[in-house]
Amino acid sequence: MVGVSRTHPLFRLLADLTQRNFAVNLGWPDTEVIRYVTEVLADFVHVERLYRIRDARGRRVEEVAEMLAEGDLLHRADSLERERTVHKHIGDYTLFMAGVFPEFVRRLQTSKILISADAFLDYVHVGKRSYRIVSEFPAGFPGGPSPLFRKLSDNFELCVFGLGYVRADLDRLRDPRFQVAKGHLLG
Repeated sequence: MVGVSRTHPLFRLLADLTQRNFAVNLGWPDTEVIRYVTEVLADFVHVERLYRIRDARGRRVEEVAEMLAEGDLLHRADSLERERTVHKHIGDYTLFMAGVFPEFVRRLQTSKILISADAFLDYVHVGKRSYRIVSEFPAGFPGGPSPLFRKLSDNFELCVFGLGYVRADLDRLRDPRFQVAKGHLLG
């Protein structure tokens, strides 16, 4: 799943920020959740992974509303595996966007011009539901059931809040004053 090698400095930075913010700021030192959230962050460093879901024609699916149709057995999903894969991605995507780019989600929902069917969606509700669906797959199914996805569903808002802390730390790291101080310290 990871788009950046675990030994890459960016992965280590994301892991450190996620660990510190979830364990210290949220008081939730769940190593399994921290590891998973770090992997989602590292995976989505590559934009094409944000849109890895493709429709039957091979066209990338960019809206959550369309992803929901792709992951529904009554609409476009042709197998349980497809349903699980798409819902896992929906959970990851909505968690990432609501936590790291909340201004994007707000803009979708407050635009006076309808630019996307996603404007009608509650990303938190959709993400919680998608992770819940993934958590309920039968034991014999590849990749399921997973208590991790149940935890992510039950604590989705907390994960979004934790990612907000990570985003704030990343913003501070880009601050020119930090860059100047770092340059002085590191020579």
